[in-house]
Amino acid sequence: MLRTLMAATALTAFSLSGALAQDNFTLRIQTHLSPESVSGKNASQFFDDIQVMSGGRLTVEPFFSSAVVKSVETFDAAVNGILDGDMTGGAYQTGKDPAFQFVGDPMGGYDTPWQMYAFLYNGGGMEAAQALYNQFGMHLVGWWIPGQESLASTEPLPGPEALVDWKFRSPPGMETKIFANMGASPIVMDFTEVFTALESGIIEGTDHSNLSTSQSVGIYDLAKHATYPGFHSMPADHFALNLDVWNGLPEDLQRIIEVAFQKCAFRTTLDYQVDIQRAANELEESGVTLYNWSAADRAKFREASLAAWDEFATSDNAKALVQKHKEFLHTIGLLD
Repeated sequence: MLRTLMAATALTAFSLSGALAQDNFTLRIQTHLSPESVSGKNASQFFDDIQVMSGGRLTVEPFFSSAVVKSVETFDAAVNGILDGDMTGGAYQTGKDPAFQFVGDPMGGYDTPWQMYAFLYNGGGMEAAQALYNQFGMHLVGWWIPGQESLASTEPLPGPEALVDWKFRSPPGMETKIFANMGASPIVMDFTEVFTALESGIIEGTDHSNLSTSQSVGIYDLAKHATYPGFHSMPADHFALNLDVWNGLPEDLQRIIEVAFQKCAFRTTLDYQVDIQRAANELEESGVTLYNWSAADRAKFREASLAAWDEFATSDNAKALVQKHKEFLHTIGLLD
């Protein structure tokens, strides 16, 4: 009798596990990235990884270069079920809540991508950010960071004093507040206007991207000075799934997604670090001067940034994230 019961129990368990193994899921995920970019290639590898690791139970229908909706609309498309996942960036959603700025780019806060990853996984960042994303019907899987951005200038930028009255192209938002706090004159303009503005002297510099990306579009043909490593901005792209879609996945598939995305994120940062250093070497050889600000100078910029953080953090979610960032900056010795 006991053997019969054990056999029946084992058969039932096998049948249930077999049924679960047959559950297949397809995720429709959009990114603003092109498949040829460094991040795009790593996204493709991530999609392949979760399919292989899940034994084919989990597949991705990818949409690169914002093929379905505009980049800024990706988040809402995932919330509303047009897509399942968003691989753009939290900073696109600051109109919903300024807290997304402190997920997308806590400007002036961290010196390296690894410090920012540490905030997410060890500094309470994930819990604070997850509360924000859940409130809007999304689940944050994680973020991935290409690397520090550099300022490009036609004038030397050896330290904070060089920012006084420095006219440069800036994107709108919190950045203008930070640089105004440093005495600079940020001018909001579309990047397509930058080259003409540099040539005519309307601006003396620009905030664009990291060193290698700016090199690829020819900024340093006109601007022969740059900050490196960058310190003013280090935007993170995110990967978020519709909350109901996430909750509908079995736990083993959730774990696969989390682990595979961490690999994707870390590999992306490593790839960009190598490419940015390559660009730095080539630019110095071509006559571009790179300025590595001292710890004391970075601290001055961080002080101006935190003042702008407080001014920008007008929601409860934003205040909670800012407080978490400040606590962690203190923990790792970047804030007294």
